[in-house]
Amino acid sequence: MKVALGTLKDKGDDLIAFLEPRVGTKPSLSGGEIEIEDEAVKEGVKPRHVKTYIKRFLYMNGVRKKYRVFVTGKELTIQEIELGEKEKEEEKKAPEKPEEAPAEEKPEEPETAAEEPAKEEAAKEKPKKAATKKPRPKKKKAEEDS
Repeated sequence: MKVALGTLKDKGDDLIAFLEPRVGTKPSLSGGEIEIEDEAVKEGVKPRHVKTYIKRFLYMNGVRKKYRVFVTGKELTIQEIELGEKEKEEEKKAPEKPEEAPAEEKPEEPETAAEEPAKEEAAKEKPKKAATKKPRPKKKKAEEDS
């Protein structure tokens, strides 16, 4: 079984240490690929399981959203995802921890009278909530017998 690392070559040793107890053998690193001997792998471990282990490793290292893992037969490929402009901006803006988020400021009052009607119209356009259903009254057994 082969695992093509792609741009994760620098984390190859860490990935080997992570996979070793899970697959039952020590994988070997050569260049940008990890080789796992099929005969030495624990019984029941399939390439799909190894894919899950790799995804867990990526998550633990905080890079799961940046990579995809593909399985083709007995070959796995780790490929970096090209982020669009919106995702890059969101990633830069979003803080790592919720405590670090800046406190939200109160919106400023409109400076001119022309801005006030625009805000009132926006408030009117909000969709209304659907009416909640009332529970049906339960029938009494005495009424059913009559």
